[in-house]
Amino acid sequence: MSAAMPNASYSITLRLRMSADDPSAIGRTTTAIGEAAGAVTALDFVETQRDVVVIDVTVNAGDAAHAEGITDAVDALDGVEVHRVSDRTFLLHLRGKLEVRSRVPLATRDDLSMAYTPGVARVCRAIADTPDDARRLTIKGNTVAIVTDGSAVLGLGDIGPAAALPVMEGKAALFKRFAGIDAWPVCLDTKDPDQIVRTVEAIAPVYGGINLEDISAPRCFEIEDRLRASLDIPVFHDDQHGTAIVVMAALINALRLVDKRLDDVTVALSGAGAAGMAIARLLLREGVGELLVADADGIIGGDSHPCVHESHVWLRERTNHERRSGTITDAIAGADVFIGVSAPNLLRPEDLRTMRPDPVVFALANPDPEIDPVGARQHAAVVATGRSDQPNQINNVLAFPGIFRGALDARARYITEDMKAAAARALAEVVTEDELHPSHIIPSVFSDRVVPVVADAVRRQAEAEAEANRSLTAEVTE
Repeated sequence: MSAAMPNASYSITLRLRMSADDPSAIGRTTTAIGEAAGAVTALDFVETQRDVVVIDVTVNAGDAAHAEGITDAVDALDGVEVHRVSDRTFLLHLRGKLEVRSRVPLATRDDLSMAYTPGVARVCRAIADTPDDARRLTIKGNTVAIVTDGSAVLGLGDIGPAAALPVMEGKAALFKRFAGIDAWPVCLDTKDPDQIVRTVEAIAPVYGGINLEDISAPRCFEIEDRLRASLDIPVFHDDQHGTAIVVMAALINALRLVDKRLDDVTVALSGAGAAGMAIARLLLREGVGELLVADADGIIGGDSHPCVHESHVWLRERTNHERRSGTITDAIAGADVFIGVSAPNLLRPEDLRTMRPDPVVFALANPDPEIDPVGARQHAAVVATGRSDQPNQINNVLAFPGIFRGALDARARYITEDMKAAAARALAEVVTEDELHPSHIIPSVFSDRVVPVVADAVRRQAEAEAEANRSLTAEVTE
């Protein structure tokens, strides 16, 4: 049987037929499910006949094998027949999670003449005369493209653009739910950076922003840099910057709890991919005392590390000032903070004993973190993960809706480093002093305070930068 905790992502509904003359059948069924470590979340009577009762039992399992084991346990009961098993996650995805709806009525001839021909021609001419009016008079002002090549999807890796589409649909649904932004998946059947850049440049007139998603490193760095240089709308690689912003916000609050300053602490960071690099950049920008970054080849900057990528060279010049070598286990020795965005089960809970007093542990690999969070809490003052079934979930949905909402409202052309830092600080401040707790260093993704606060901080920073640029331009032209 699975050791994974039952959760809604592996939720099944068992349609069962049982004898109407057996009053113990339902009790025996729920007992069997419990003994199989399943979690019953609903029980509904579908039909009652003279001899047969039909019921639906909804159960959370830990994984697919666990769900099958639960089904077998119920099917083995005398007098209980499993008629059908429905996977609720697959049912939710039938025909996709998105649709297009018109925002305007199309009920009369007048409606048609204004929304389409001939009236629409007047709006087209206005945009041709003043192209920036497209942000005001079309969907551009509130629409984001979610662009992927399917090469680094969640914990699934390189599964291709078609298999990545359900994730991109989910991302679009989150944009709408939390920030009122219309987002659309753009899954590209190429891994060539030149083709990706050219394709995004070609479709950019429709969108007010580009959210790059699940593109593998190091290609993602080049693609983002080139698009930022060529487009006049915000380009944001959420796997990098969204993760970094939420990590930074959570770390601000964790350090408040343990009464440490960022410029006094040593951070051991596991992972030098897209997320790891962005976290490293933001930590260094905000003045971390010392940073040690380790990947599969060891601590970057140490004599034994090959330093094969430009990102490695960049890190070598700015981190690991003592030129320490070894693995992530060696890196955490004497560190105040561990941040993992890498692979599961790299550390044992007892390894944390080598860290300084009141260590902070962010083990963010999904679905299985770098260290068992339950065991880690025996040694750490604060523990966070990327999982929704654990306290302190570091979830990008805390960042990207508000960041794009603020950038779109400001009609920003870039999402700058200062805007990212402003977003992190604003997100941290959502958790008040009274709310701050080792199990509550970051707000819930469902908090209605998050998006407005983050969006306002980003908008104000964007407007301040735009005003500074206008003043500088005016000085130069005088």
